[in-house]
Amino acid sequence: QVQLVESGGGLVQAGGSLRLSCAASGGTFGPVAMGWFRQASGKEREFVSAISWNGGTTNYADSVKGRFTISRDNAKNTVYLRMNSLKPEDTAVYYCAVRTKPLTATTLSEYAYWGQGTQVTVSS
Repeated sequence: QVQLVESGGGLVQAGGSLRLSCAASGGTFGPVAMGWFRQASGKEREFVSAISWNGGTTNYADSVKGRFTISRDNAKNTVYLRMNSLKPEDTAVYYCAVRTKPLTATTLSEYAYWGQGTQVTVSS
């Protein structure tokens, strides 16, 4: 019943920017953390960023720190990921996820609900 729908992916040149959105529906969303993960072709899914239930805490993987910004709008049940200064190594399918606890986590297994992903391709 819970659905997460990502949008905003696409093809950009290195140095460009994208903003991903994830809209949640089908359930009651209270004090839950949300996160972004990505999976490049042939590689394991990895943590990108997370945000606590009220936006008070954010976490970023070292590889994206300083370039990506996570935010949320609880009134819209939406989480965003602003990606600046994109690099070819950022190319991956990006997944939105919900953790059924209010605080952030960086481990994939801590997240209970997942979207289908949106493709981000960065050309050199």
